[in-house]
Amino acid sequence: MRTSTAGPAEGDPFDAGAGGILRQPKAVWATAGASVVAFMGIGLVDPILPSIAQGLDATPSQVSLLFTSYFLITAVAMLVTGFVSSRVGGRKTLLAGLALVVVFAGLAGTSDSVAQLVGFRAGWGLGNALFVSTALAVIVGAAAGGSAAAILLYESALGLGMACGPLLGALLGDASWRYPFFGTAALMAVGFLCIAAFLKEQPRPARRTSLLDPVRALGHGGLASVAASAFFYNYTFFTVLAFTPFVLDMTPYKSGAVFFAWGVLLAVFSVLVAPRLQERFGSLKVLGGSLVLLAADVLVLGYGNHTAAVVCTVLSGAFIGVNNTVYTELALGVSNAPRPVASAGYNFVRWFAAAAAPYFAPKIEEWTDVHIPFVVAAVAAVLGAAVVWARRTALTREAEELQPRHATEDGVSAFAN
Repeated sequence: MRTSTAGPAEGDPFDAGAGGILRQPKAVWATAGASVVAFMGIGLVDPILPSIAQGLDATPSQVSLLFTSYFLITAVAMLVTGFVSSRVGGRKTLLAGLALVVVFAGLAGTSDSVAQLVGFRAGWGLGNALFVSTALAVIVGAAAGGSAAAILLYESALGLGMACGPLLGALLGDASWRYPFFGTAALMAVGFLCIAAFLKEQPRPARRTSLLDPVRALGHGGLASVAASAFFYNYTFFTVLAFTPFVLDMTPYKSGAVFFAWGVLLAVFSVLVAPRLQERFGSLKVLGGSLVLLAADVLVLGYGNHTAAVVCTVLSGAFIGVNNTVYTELALGVSNAPRPVASAGYNFVRWFAAAAAPYFAPKIEEWTDVHIPFVVAAVAAVLGAAVVWARRTALTREAEELQPRHATEDGVSAFAN
């Protein structure tokens, strides 16, 4: 970890220099490239949600189920991915995940109803879970320059994918809402071929992961606290991501541009800004402050005029980027569970909020008005900060006690796993 709050870093990834990061084997670039496309799939539908609703004669709450089915399956799949990869190996797990994404993304483009699209999106979520939960572990195992450079490369791929997903959705979706799904399937097929050609099988872990290991890991108070806080935060995060496009009510191009700027801020603050804030202020202070600022930003988004809503949507990417990095480090450094197991347990909890927010936000609007979903999202962010504050002593002590053990381990991204 980078701070005394969550343990010191294994080394500043920027100390490796650009050469250390860029001089990687073809297998690493193939996996990183496929990771970019995998993360593009999260925000791909953002700018075309209104177009999908119009094309399939659906309500916003029905179309938002695209996110709900995707992340609900992703949450449950957290119990499966480690079980699978520890038995068949990382390469086969990656290829299986990519194959599922190719199939279900392609089928999503052929949908004739919201129900079909939601179902295919769920299958897509399973494939994406298998892929992204394994990708960083594979990159770390195959990369040159140590795990710090590998993690930086992976986080860069994450940020690039989150930024480019809405842009691709807008460019292809302007012609038809079906084209972004076909485009993703094609890109993931290329990723499948690259990994099949360049990535050799990675060593399997000495101990196989059971289906219940991630659940057992949540018995640790520190990890359970981080997961609970992240649950509330993710509700806010995905209210912004899934509900805001309907509030902005913009063309696919304009909406894609807004969320591209949002994704750029997310990437910059996740990779460049968050580590420096942690070094200066400590992880828990940075996380608590960022959550409170996100709550204020979301309130202005909900109650401001259209220009304020656009600005606050973009600005939220900065707070989300900081939060993602700090939560990752806390989740992986606070318990005595192996990092992949801790990450799976943590994500098993928090992805349920990612599934809930896209469904409940438009429902709350139907029951009340357009402002209240953002009030609920702001309250959720404050609750996340409250959990961190209430557990601050335990989180600091437990992370520091476990620091020597984690200093010898490779990391696995908690955001994606």
